[in-house]
Order: sequence, then structure tokens, then C-alpha cells
Amino acid sequence: MSAFGRKNGPAGIKPGFGVARPMQGGSPKEEAPRGGDQFPPLDIAALPGEIPFDPLSAPTTQMQRNSDAMARLSDRANADHVPDAGPQGFEASVHKIKEQVLPRLLERVDPEAAATLTKDELAEEFRPIIMEVLAELKLTLNRREQFALEKVLVDELLGLGPLEELLNDPDITDIMVNGPDQTYIEKKGKLIIAPIKFRDEEHLFQIAQRIVNKVGRRVDQTTPLADARLPDGSRVNVIVPPLSLKGTAISIRKFSAKPITIDMLAQWGAMSPKMATALKIAGACRFNVVISGGTGSGKTTMLNALSKMIDPGERVLTIEDAAELRLQQPHWLPLETRPPNLEGNGAITIGDLVKNALRMRPDRIILGEIRGAECFDLLAAMNTGHDGSMCTLHANSPRECLGRMENMILMGDIKIPKEAISKQIADSVDLIIQVKRLRDGSRRITNITEVIGMEGDVIVTQELFKFEYHDEDDSGKIIGEYRSMGLRPYTLDKARMFGFDQPFLEACL
Repeated sequence: MSAFGRKNGPAGIKPGFGVARPMQGGSPKEEAPRGGDQFPPLDIAALPGEIPFDPLSAPTTQMQRNSDAMARLSDRANADHVPDAGPQGFEASVHKIKEQVLPRLLERVDPEAAATLTKDELAEEFRPIIMEVLAELKLTLNRREQFALEKVLVDELLGLGPLEELLNDPDITDIMVNGPDQTYIEKKGKLIIAPIKFRDEEHLFQIAQRIVNKVGRRVDQTTPLADARLPDGSRVNVIVPPLSLKGTAISIRKFSAKPITIDMLAQWGAMSPKMATALKIAGACRFNVVISGGTGSGKTTMLNALSKMIDPGERVLTIEDAAELRLQQPHWLPLETRPPNLEGNGAITIGDLVKNALRMRPDRIILGEIRGAECFDLLAAMNTGHDGSMCTLHANSPRECLGRMENMILMGDIKIPKEAISKQIADSVDLIIQVKRLRDGSRRITNITEVIGMEGDVIVTQELFKFEYHDEDDSGKIIGEYRSMGLRPYTLDKARMFGFDQPFLEACL
């Protein structure tokens, strides 16, 4: 589009506003042509591919887009959000029958004996008892309803109640319980309400306690916050009243049962093939990597994928508040922090585990997430011969990531000048990988940035790759381009030690 609103034609033909003629020579008596004669109007039809510009018909694409955007704003401003009514139809009928059957079933079952059975064994034992209870209540169910009722009752006694159905769905990545009457799930990057309800607040609180008790933690009025994990590695956070005003809130982050690799992320459009090559080399050549991003952007998934490139002969220690990393290496030892007991004693922090890890002969130390002064311990590990250490943290950009690392160290009791902290960060960190969850639900690597060193008091970085936003299609999917900045990587010497200097250079150029 030219500055005057006309579209350019084929290559080599520029939109014109007149054809220049040579200045007329000759005798001084000849009158110079007037401007209008020297630059006569151009015959638009003579130029192939040119469309005459009509000032009354402005570009409709941009106008339509603006109109759609304003319509969306108007719809959102005038929307009347009605709370969801919960389970409907078949699920509602099974839920209603369960409420009648469960109390009578508990009278006939020994809870301690039931706890020793598997779900399948318990279902077999329950079947005749359920039939007895249904006969007492004079309820007649078809085969489908019987199986659904058995499953709901077994989940209620041995599992996590209504959550079991959501945990078994592989397409669900996040489960967010906001009290007993409202549960949201994330599917394919979009949040939708789930068709489940809990009996009441007490029912939901019992399920929350069942989750945290399995990992030796507790949640109650005195300890209203708890981090835990499920047997499949899913991360759980629980917050209960009085801190949560709508009742017990449970947030579950599920992870794929199948290990995700860098190649899989590239196929899904999270990065370009060149970026995938560069990250594989960074993992294999023991670069010190910080993965930065927001909540749910894919930091842990990226860290798990990078771990695939670690040499199988290396000893890897992971340190987390709630163990959620699933490294794909044979020699891997996960460590987990411990909260204080009822008297407020006995807490083991990430910093304590990092110090202890240095005595465990690690080749690499990987932190799940750093939130405070333990950032200094990680930098110390990176600077004391443990190349290839990795961690994740929350930040909006690579530059903000460096600022957050400085602030987290200053949050502690370490009395070190800010300049010394900046220098240690610049000496320790090699690469920052910025991941983002875009508004269309897709997760992408938006920046791969190198940390070069210090220039005065400022940490100097250079960008190797970036994602540039272009547009979005009719379905709302974001269209963009992964660009290589064409810079020679500063960490090329480190890659040369492992024989990957040439592939690394080709990937970055």
C-alpha cells in the first residue's frame, strides 16, 4: 500500500502521478510547456495490474476489522453473564441417584477394608450391594445408568469424586475449582465451564484434604494454603476459607502422559525448525538456561523437553516446591521442599536443598521455579562448575527476567551491591527462553536471547530469534513469523567444545 492509498502493481511497476518528459530545449523564443502539458495525466488503464483509486471507497478490509472489533466490545459490555446451572440431563439424573444411594451404601461397607481394594475390585464388590440398595429405594436403572452409578460411587469412595472424570480426559490441561458450584477447565487453550458439581463445601474440602494428605501435607484453618501433586505428576494448589471467599479452591495443572520433545513443539508451531535446532544444541552443550514466561505459558513443558538433550551419563538433581518435573533421563534424582510443622519448625527451603545438592556430586542442578532469594543459590551453582543448570521464573520479557532475578536476590538477607549481583547474573546465565500463551490459546516461544556480559552497570543481551506478530485469520488464530536475527552467537565457543559450533552458527544465521 502506498502512502496515497493505492495498491502497488506487479514488480517493477510503480504507481505514477504523471510521466516526466525531457525538458524542452530549442530557441529562447519557444515558450516552455506548462506544468500540465509537461506532466500530462496518466492513462491508468494502460498499466497492467493497477486499480484506479476511488477516494470514496476506502480500503474495506481495515474498516471491516475496526467494525468487528467495536462490535465485540459492544457485545462484551452488554452481555449478561448468567451462572451455569451445573450438570444437566443424564449426568444430573445419575448425580441425584448417587445422593440417595451413597448413605445406605456406606452403612453396608467397611471403609478400612474398601481402602485396601483397587477400583476394579471395589466395583465388583459394590455391584450386588448397589442392586440391593436400588431395590430398597424401588429404583429401576438400565445398564448404562448402572455402570455410570458404579463409577461415580467408586470415584467418591476411593478417588477424587467429580474430579476423576476431568482428570481422565487427556484433552484437559487445567482444572480450576472455584467453590462447590463452579468448575472451569482449559481445553485447547480456551477456558470453558465443566459440567460437574460437588455436593457441598464439606464434600469439596474432604477431596482437597485427600489430595494433600497423600503427599504428607495438610490444609486447614491454620494452614489454608497448600501445594501438592497427584500420582500422575499433576500439580495441585489448594486454598481454603477464610482466604477463599467462595469456598475451597483447587487448581490442578495436568501434564501429558506422553513425554513432549522439542521436535513435537516445533511441529505444533511453538517454534521454527531453526529455533528447535538451536535449543537442542543449548541443551546438549550445557548452556545455563532460564525459561521465562507467565502462568500456563508452557515453562515446565519447555524445561521437560530440553531435558531430553541431557547426556544420559550425567547425574541430574531437580529441586522443587512441589515435584512436577518429569525428566527423560535415567540418572535423575528429584528433591522436594518441606513446609514447617504445626509449631512452625522443620521447614526445608529450596535454598537448603541447593546447598545440600552441591554435596551430592551433581552434573546439573535444575530448579523447577525460583521465586525468591534461592535465585542466588542457583547462580552460585551455575558459577561453581555445574554448567547446564536450568530453571524457570515468571517474567514478561527477557529484559524483565534479568531485572526479576536481581530483585529476587535483593529480597534476601544477602548484603551484596547490586552491581555485583548483575555481574554474577551476566557471568552465569547463557540463554533466556521467553515463552508466551497468546490470546488464541497457542503457546509459542517469542524470544531466544543471549546474555553477553556487562557494559558499565547494564547487563548486555542480544536476541537470536524472535516471533513477530503479523495478523490473525477469520477464526481468530494468530499469524506470525519466527525470525532469525542473523547474529553470530556469543556462546559459539561453548558449542565448539562439544563439536556443535557449525550447526549452531548455521541455525542462528
